[in-house]
Amino acid sequence: MRATTFHAPFDIRVEEVPDAAVREPGDAVVRVLRACVCGSDLWAYRGDTARQPGQRIGHEFLGVIEETGPGVTGFSVGDLVVAPFVWADGSCDYCVEGLPTSCPHGGFWGQAGFDGGQGEAVRVPFADATLVRLPADAASDDRLLAALLSLSDVMGTGHHAAVGAGVRPGVTVAVVGDGAVGLCGVLAAKRLGADRIIALGRHTVRTDIARTFGATDVVAERGEAAVEAVRELTKGQGAHAVIEAVGTEQSMRTAVEITRDGGAIGYVGVPHGSGTGLDLGVMFGRNITLRGGVAPVRTYIPELLPDILDGTIDPSPVFDMTVGLDGVPEGYKAMDERTALKVLITP
Repeated sequence: MRATTFHAPFDIRVEEVPDAAVREPGDAVVRVLRACVCGSDLWAYRGDTARQPGQRIGHEFLGVIEETGPGVTGFSVGDLVVAPFVWADGSCDYCVEGLPTSCPHGGFWGQAGFDGGQGEAVRVPFADATLVRLPADAASDDRLLAALLSLSDVMGTGHHAAVGAGVRPGVTVAVVGDGAVGLCGVLAAKRLGADRIIALGRHTVRTDIARTFGATDVVAERGEAAVEAVRELTKGQGAHAVIEAVGTEQSMRTAVEITRDGGAIGYVGVPHGSGTGLDLGVMFGRNITLRGGVAPVRTYIPELLPDILDGTIDPSPVFDMTVGLDGVPEGYKAMDERTALKVLITP
């Protein structure tokens, strides 16, 4: 089969690799219908995180089951399914408690020795616990497929940030980051009943999507100017709930400074850079809560799926460029150069 592989910084290729195949009784093989490029994939692309030459890449996909191992009881060949960005056994203490990202038997798509999502097919370990069945007729609806694909990562991650920040009806929310996760954070905050949503971002195309998703205000400034703008919009107090969806020292510092005393930050921007920007003394004195981390999106899919199916939420606008498998390297280049927000792949 063909799949996307990493070889060196800025060297992403699509090449022939061994076919995905059942190896363990609980495995399933999924033929990929839709996949995408994540902002976190760019770290490997730019050389910020280590990868082995030839290693697979991509962790967001949905598709049709082509084969199951003898231990799979919950799915059949032909089922349309979506995969969260990690697999997990579904039975360990962490899985039972709703934290499959900490499963000791779990893993991430594309890690050494495993298939990545940006290919023609994927071997899925622990299929019964990992995959979620989708309505069969969704396979013929391109917009719906794109919206459902967001459940594999960005929509669930935005929701995780909103939950961590304590978003609830009537509060003011600020969202730091105008990437796909930040935009989904806006959508999640609106879904959870936020009264006011302030989106921080400088790219008009993205902030326009934020407004469509429910943002009531947009702050284009950065750093101290952004803090002043948010404070001005909130009578000097800041936001009750802040979603941090970038992961840099500056973005975390901004998040702390725009949080209202007694408020909370939900952070899902994977930390990268020389520091965190956190001053625990400031957070202690102002009673600011920090909660977040790797989103257990498999736990959230059953909650979010019905709202996508009935049109209550539609995350599909975060995909603004579509490529076939051969176009994946160009898709990486477009996201790296910020000419694309999030690239949809149609193998």
